[in-house]
Amino acid sequence: MPFNAVTRPGTAAAVLAMLAGREPHAILIAGQPHVGKTTLALDIARGLLCTGAVGAERPCGTCRSCRMVDHGNHPDLHRLAPTGPGGQIVIGGAGARGIRDLVGELALLPVEGGARVAILEAAHRMNDDAQSALLKTLEEPPRATTLILCADDEDRLLPTVRSRCARLWIGPAATRDVESLLAARNLAAAPTAARLARLTMGRPGLAVRYAEATGALPIHDELVRRLLDLLGASRAVRLSGARELVARAGELASLLEPVNATAPTPARGRRRGAVSVEPKAEQPDQQPGPPEEAATDGFEAAVRVPAAERRRALAMLIEVWRDVARDLAVVGVDPGEVRDPSLLEELEAGAADLPRGGAVDFLGRLLRASELLDTNVAPELLLDVLVLAWPRRLAAA
Repeated sequence: MPFNAVTRPGTAAAVLAMLAGREPHAILIAGQPHVGKTTLALDIARGLLCTGAVGAERPCGTCRSCRMVDHGNHPDLHRLAPTGPGGQIVIGGAGARGIRDLVGELALLPVEGGARVAILEAAHRMNDDAQSALLKTLEEPPRATTLILCADDEDRLLPTVRSRCARLWIGPAATRDVESLLAARNLAAAPTAARLARLTMGRPGLAVRYAEATGALPIHDELVRRLLDLLGASRAVRLSGARELVARAGELASLLEPVNATAPTPARGRRRGAVSVEPKAEQPDQQPGPPEEAATDGFEAAVRVPAAERRRALAMLIEVWRDVARDLAVVGVDPGEVRDPSLLEELEAGAADLPRGGAVDFLGRLLRASELLDTNVAPELLLDVLVLAWPRRLAAA
């Protein structure tokens, strides 16, 4: 089977077995963001809709159906992704395409007369109503219909949804495979491809986006160096510098991600664990903010930036921050495990005077901060908590 995704041997074998036998009516593809879940879902869709081969020989890659899937215009391939300021997959209505619309489309006869496939991108962003509306279709799908759910966090799906799907887990790809993918698409020269493969830790989708987005890598490096500089900074400098950090992180998020794909989903309930100083819940986006000249305790000009965008910017900063903290934790033990060797000297200097275990402890804070961000807390206050908790060099204390 000619995969477009960077495939792992176990995943490829599982997909081939599905195509050779009786295809499951629902498949859950789970894994970290940007590891290739949607690309694999499209590969499976090509195989299921292919009319030029049979069994595990599908897809042929040349028949009419394969070409239509590749061009994104196959009438029997239905796709649904998060929409709107909250970045959710909803039940439908009020002008937003949702689960009810998808279910209605699947109730119609196939246009090409064969199979039908529905792909739900970022399925972990379905709210409870949408998941409940999908259950009946998962239990009794229309004939020759396969639903493919792609989820970064499968625990956000209801147990009743997960239990009705065959599960595929995709882990990070080998560094060499990511390098080969970038080279095959002529996206980066060999040194840059090697760096991006390590930097993204085997997530081919993220490596491709960095390679395609002009200016993304310099902003990433700027964020890393600023975070390292803050290790020796005073509280006042940290608080003032945080505003610039999150603004640049917002620019990076805009380069790497479609707007609707990164807005966090409000959690169904409060998760366990909290940052030591817990911010208050943020008011809805429609609530008028403070006058622009008084917006000194939030993001700059926050009144003009929707809350979803501010959370999106902080989520991107936390992602970069997490990688920096991880590298600070390992650089003194095994420098070869550092994700970005080009920043090795800066990382070694930053880690030299840190309190013992400080970087590891902060990684836990970042994880809890991500969870709190999903519960709709005010990103301004959460950022202040994090920047003040960022370990400080003993020499600067």
